Formats: sequence, structure tokens, C-alpha cells
Amino acid sequence: MRRRAKDGRRAPERAAGSQSATGSHGAQNPVGGKWLTRGTDGRLTLFALGSGELLRWTESRPGGPDWNGPEHLPVPPHLSHLTIAQGANGYLHFLAHRVRQAAGGRTVTDLMYSMQYQSGRPLNEWRAIGNPYKADDERNPRLGFPTGAVDGAGILHVFVRNAGRGLHVRHEDKDGKWRPWQDLRGSALHEGMTVGVTSKGRIGVLGPSEKPLHHWQQPVQGGAFERQEDLHVTVVPGTGVALETAEDQLTYYAADAYSPNLLAIRPNGSVVPIGGAPGGGALSALRTVIDGQDCTVLVHRGVAGTPVFGAFVTNAEEWGVEWAEVGRPCLGDPATVLDAHGRIVVAVLGTDGVPRITRQVSESGLSLGQWRDI
Repeated sequence: MRRRAKDGRRAPERAAGSQSATGSHGAQNPVGGKWLTRGTDGRLTLFALGSGELLRWTESRPGGPDWNGPEHLPVPPHLSHLTIAQGANGYLHFLAHRVRQAAGGRTVTDLMYSMQYQSGRPLNEWRAIGNPYKADDERNPRLGFPTGAVDGAGILHVFVRNAGRGLHVRHEDKDGKWRPWQDLRGSALHEGMTVGVTSKGRIGVLGPSEKPLHHWQQPVQGGAFERQEDLHVTVVPGTGVALETAEDQLTYYAADAYSPNLLAIRPNGSVVPIGGAPGGGALSALRTVIDGQDCTVLVHRGVAGTPVFGAFVTNAEEWGVEWAEVGRPCLGDPATVLDAHGRIVVAVLGTDGVPRITRQVSESGLSLGQWRDI
């Protein structure tokens, strides 16, 4: 497998309709979760956070190269930790944490939710989906930050660390009504859950903890979450990503807390160090065919603050991973996705607040093109 990366040192051509590379559009950080997505129409969409708003760029047509945006999408006040989950149907689910002052000066915490059904379309109205604890419960303000996963039936599940540092989950039913919160137990959990969904619609959850890693899994799509055997490894909270690497099997990738390595973690207890010099942020992952081989691609922000790109044969991490820095310093975590033509796209938010992408330019081997402002 050949790897080449080109980092353009000249100012790249800007897409039609984009603004100058001054950060004047106010982008401050990428959104959490899947902030670079592909819709059912094949167009890519990129999201970033501004000052009290959500910024959105959308490809003009599937495969690019031109983009529309930024569009300035309002969000309710006091939102934080905004994250995106996407289902197989392409719908985007937006989740956020909100702290507000209620009557009498009491602090109340709840989770907020919105949706985007199609590329470039307006978001639904933001709505509160509550808190496992009542507003007058002293545990209410200690609710953690949401993480979402969408099962094979399109049902959103929202996971959140509770006041006792265990895990709660809430999900919709088939009619879109929210079911009661469920306590999945657990203890000494950190923020930064990793969730993934298999091709059979089963959701898996990996919870970083002061104790061994917690692991929950649905036995079947829509089934109750079952606590699996703990995994005796310590990872940096918030760095994980889950990817189906064999039929109905998830592999979790996360940063090792005690070495400069990323780890490939499988629920059977297998843990493989794969290098990568991670810088503490979240990974992005996908599977694609490179030179006729089923390969896994990981992208993360390295210790130097630049995006780091790695590729290897799926489920064969022990054969070695080819790592390379592929750009200049960025804000937050890079993202990667396959475009409408099956090409790898890597996105970053530059330190100047300008989103940039690089796209695979060759079907043979793995060659990324020049970075381009959008």
C-alpha cells in the first residue's frame, strides 16, 4: 500500500461563494462527533461552532469541488458540548448540554436535541429531552454531556454520565416519542463515551473509567443493553472511535493513557498498540478499499497540533500502520468521510478559523491532494 501526502504551501484556490481565509465567518471549533457527513443525496456537509451559532457548509453537488456557505444557524442560549450523530438513513441528530437558571435562582441542567433530515435543509426546532433527575433533585446539575448513536431502525439513543458517575440512556420509540431514562449502572466513569453501531443495528458502548474500561452491548437491534466483561486497559477519555471491522463486530480505537500510542481494542480483550503519537483529541475512522485490500483509515490531531493520517489492513493492525502528518496546525479534531465517488476526504478547521479539505486523488494507492479552503 503506497501513501503520499501533499501539503500545499501556497494559498489554495477557494470554492465559489466561500469567504476569505481570515476567519471572518467566526468559526471557533469543529462540532463534536460527526462534524463532516455525507447525506443521502451524496453531498458532504461540514459543521463548526461560531459565537452562539452553528456554521454549516454544504457541497454544491455530490463529489464537489464547490461548496455553499457558511450558513449561520441559530442555537438556543447556554448550549455547550454540541455533538452530532448520524444514522444509516442519513439523518443528522444534534445533541447538546444546557445549564440554565430556573425560578428561585436554582441551577437546572438538561439535554437539548434537534435534527437535519436532508443536506442543506433547515434544522428542526431545538427541544429539551430532559434529565434523569427532577429539577429540584440536588443531583440534577451534575448531569454529564450527551453522546448519541442511531441503531439500524433509525432510533436515536442518548447516553450520558449520571451524577453517580454511572451511565444513563434514553431513546425514542418508533413513533418518535422519548422513552423513560434507563440506568445502565457502571461506576467511576469519565466523560467521553465511545459508541458505535454494527451493520446489524446493534449499539456498543465503551466507557472510560478510573476502574477497567466498561463495555455495554445490545445482543440484538433494539435489545436491552447488557454489561459485558470489563477491559483491563486505560485510555484517554474522549479520544475513542468505534468502527465495524468485521460483520457485526466493532473495534474501538483510542489513545493509551500511559504511552504515546493509539490502541485497537476488541471486546474479546485483544489490545494492539498502533502508534500515531496522539494529541488527546477524538479520532475519526472509516473503511475503504485501497489497492484491492480492505483497509481502515484513522485521522487524529497529533502532539504537534497537526492532522495525522494512518492506514492499515483492516483487522491486521499488528502488520503495521503507515502514519503521516498531512497538513498544518488545526483547531480541534480532524474528520474523515468517503465522498459520493468513494474518495477519502479529510477536513480540518485551520487555526485561522477557515475550514479546509483534502481529497483522495488516485484510485491506485493512497494519494491526497492539495488542501483547499471551503
